[in-house]
Amino acid sequence: MPEVTLEAAKRLAAKKALELVAPGMRLGLGTGSTAAHFVELLGARVAQGLDVICVPTSERTRALAERHAVPLASFDLMPELDLAVDGADEFDSSLRLIKGGGGALLREKIVAMAAKRMIVIADWTKSVRVLGKFPLPIEVNRFGLEATKRMISAAAKSRGCEGEIRVRRMACGDPYVTGDGHYIVDCSFGAIACPEELTPHLSAIPGVIEHGLFLGIAKAVICAGPDGIEVLGKLD
Repeated sequence: MPEVTLEAAKRLAAKKALELVAPGMRLGLGTGSTAAHFVELLGARVAQGLDVICVPTSERTRALAERHAVPLASFDLMPELDLAVDGADEFDSSLRLIKGGGGALLREKIVAMAAKRMIVIADWTKSVRVLGKFPLPIEVNRFGLEATKRMISAAAKSRGCEGEIRVRRMACGDPYVTGDGHYIVDCSFGAIACPEELTPHLSAIPGVIEHGLFLGIAKAVICAGPDGIEVLGKLD
């Protein structure tokens, strides 16, 4: 069997997810390299006559969708979605996710929760036994940043998680600012043994806008790798 590259695996997963799209659907479009493959493939289907309407989770995804002539709508005018397709930075066998590496976790979570189904597309390197190898992104208010970081550290420590918490920065050195004007802190906690216990503690912190733990949200993960496609959960 020929070697499968990461990009080929991402596209294979995106192609499988495209099989779930039916005419007339209202779709949520994720952010990131794997989600970009889905948008490109969706654009090709739209060019062939597929009738869909979509909500992007970032300005980057919006620009890509417009480039491929994918019809877009205001989320406020179309708040209920049939299907959201997005990538993940990590997933485990229980369909728990870490997301936010692309900097759009707040919008991604809103869109995912507004959809009847959220389907994750990923390559095999995103599969983990325990979440936490990828630093956990947390979107925070700019005001009181240092105080918020301290509270995140204390909350994490109370649940057995410790590690560096750093503000995400762009190549120029300036802090990364989300589409909604917030900062992101990346938390290198290592293994998160029980994410269900950590999430309410993070959500209770006043300066935390949203965290990158997506628990009980994904209906299925389409994972592509050297041996083909594996589906965790249910696609229907």
